[in-house]
Amino acid sequence: MSAAQDILLVSGTRPEIIKLAPLYHALREAPWARVSWLHTGQHADMADQILACFDVLPDITLTRGGDSLLDFSTGCRRQLDAVMQQRDWSLVVVQGDTESAFQGALAGFYHRVPVAHVEAGLRTYNLARPFPEEGLRQMISRLARFHFAPTQRSRVALQTEGIADEFISLTGNTVVDAQQWTCAHRGVKRRVQGRGHLLVTVHRRENWGHDVQEICHAIADIARRQPDLEVLFPVHLNPVIQGPVNDILGGIANVTLTAPLDYTGMQQALADAWLVLTDSGGLQEEAPTFGVPVLVLRDETERPEAIEAGCALLIGATRSAIVTEVTRLTQDSTAWSRMARAGNPFGDGTASAQIVAVLARSLVAAPAAIPALA
Repeated sequence: MSAAQDILLVSGTRPEIIKLAPLYHALREAPWARVSWLHTGQHADMADQILACFDVLPDITLTRGGDSLLDFSTGCRRQLDAVMQQRDWSLVVVQGDTESAFQGALAGFYHRVPVAHVEAGLRTYNLARPFPEEGLRQMISRLARFHFAPTQRSRVALQTEGIADEFISLTGNTVVDAQQWTCAHRGVKRRVQGRGHLLVTVHRRENWGHDVQEICHAIADIARRQPDLEVLFPVHLNPVIQGPVNDILGGIANVTLTAPLDYTGMQQALADAWLVLTDSGGLQEEAPTFGVPVLVLRDETERPEAIEAGCALLIGATRSAIVTEVTRLTQDSTAWSRMARAGNPFGDGTASAQIVAVLARSLVAAPAAIPALA
């Protein structure tokens, strides 16, 4: 066996941690890999909570300077550059489409270290939605050596953009691996009898302002018309969400407003749900694992597979549309059951094992490299 390969895994936000954690555990079990987890500090307290959920203790934690994205980005870039010079890294692994992922990929690129992109190929081709994620993930694809596509649609997007087949692997999404790990290690399973609750989450920038108010008024209408339906709404900490949510929904008896749930708590909330209303990308992937239909509070999604599979429906953020669709699924049990039985199009829980196998073949059997400048 050749010497262990030093792998730097970069995370910064809650979704990145969730989707990298099962890969991290899989790499730690690989005899050829020596993996270090670096956390950029993009999310602080929320990140610590999720890291603990997955029994992850970062080896390297960067210091966040300032509150603006510019302050974060420049500080992160400088500190990542210092980390890259500390040893001869064999690979940098990033996930998704955050500023942390982009900075991690950029650091690897500048130091001629191959970059692996987990959940590669998501596209809306609208740089304004989601912003800035769509631009970041397209740029990461230009820098990456390994592209781990979660679905066939993502794979085709990468091929269409000129990335060679040999650099693309269709693996499924590690989010399903994370759910299975949590069910096995944290005892998540359905605990309620009967219908279950309506689970709501709202946080995306494009829904700030008028759309948040529309969503809240719709939930208020639904809750008052169906007093036997329990509504669970973990409220994002951002004041632009907190304000209208508390003003509009705070006094309704069957609406429970909570602080954001940790990962295990959210999985339990999904397991106990009847229906999900969300603008989150992650919940579009996670809810189908538990057979829970999703109404997506956005005008477009980079996860159209959920819509095509029938487990999710894109409805936007207008009050009338939300009330109409929730009422329809309340009254039409056949339509609800069809969505609930659609299955999860994003994977079967083997994505991490597939990624490790690809990396073993490339880094150990035939080490990857970025050609040197002439």
